[in-house]
Amino acid sequence: MSLYPEINEERLVRMLRHPGRKVRMVLDTDTFNEIDDQFALVYALLSPDSVEVEALYAAPFYNKNSTGPADGMEKSYLEILKILKLMSREDVPVYRGSAAYLPQDGGFVEGDAARNLVERAMACDPADPLYVVAIGCITNVASAILMEPAIAERIVIVWLGGHSFAWPHTREFNLSQDIVASRVVFDCGAPVILLPCGGVVSHLHTSLSEVRDYVLPTGPVGEYLFETFRSSSDDHFAYTRIIWDMSTIAWLVNPEWTFSHLVPSPRISDDARWIKDPTRHPIRYIYHIYRNPVFGDLFRKLARGGGNEGEGGGGDRGGVGGGGAGGS
Repeated sequence: MSLYPEINEERLVRMLRHPGRKVRMVLDTDTFNEIDDQFALVYALLSPDSVEVEALYAAPFYNKNSTGPADGMEKSYLEILKILKLMSREDVPVYRGSAAYLPQDGGFVEGDAARNLVERAMACDPADPLYVVAIGCITNVASAILMEPAIAERIVIVWLGGHSFAWPHTREFNLSQDIVASRVVFDCGAPVILLPCGGVVSHLHTSLSEVRDYVLPTGPVGEYLFETFRSSSDDHFAYTRIIWDMSTIAWLVNPEWTFSHLVPSPRISDDARWIKDPTRHPIRYIYHIYRNPVFGDLFRKLARGGGNEGEGGGGDRGGVGGGGAGGS
């Protein structure tokens, strides 16, 4: 017998469509890991016509910027607070997340973020699910699902994780840090909108000169984003950087900026490769994203200091037709 609730496939497919309206969301982010989470957090807070950010969760990470998952989570927590202060948005609640990855032998990792997610999701009407936007390691979200499996039918997970199905492997940072948690998300039956990194979201490049022109002049948070970008490389000549995490917010703002379709939820091998299984429940797989309208939307919103004029506009698609919002 499955640990997770069984969601009727017709209902699941409906939940995998873009909602076509403003949604309630929480953002799970390893904000100190890289520079893209800061951009995504700002973009979400500047998009109130599309999303209502109810809470922010600090996700664990472990790389050169931390001494371990707990340290990465704490640094991310403090980075979230810094950005909220710069934006005068200290009204948004922030929760510390898991201090470790999921154990191999099962069970969840205790954390305020996971507990809060359970509380918010269980308070939802299943017909009006909570959108869980995850732009880091998925430990907090998986822990919440293991704490209370019933939330799987009350949430929609929008996750930047893994690489394109055409990639030779999926040893991407968010997914491979905690493969156990990644498997929980794909196995539990919850609706998942997957935005792969390599081969899909890797289109979202920008440069120091563009950030100088369109981000720096927009006030304290623009100055902070510019300085963060400038400090990310010692040499910006002929250099661009991928701002991966904005893609999740962009899909909620306007799905016409992406192409997507439904595919069976993949399995993940021990060596971090996708395993296709046609018998599995569907997820929505984003296989292309238009770069120009996403950055154009962010730049306009920063220039207005949070206004909503033009939100969801089509922007420049580089002469390529079609958007594929609904998918199959």
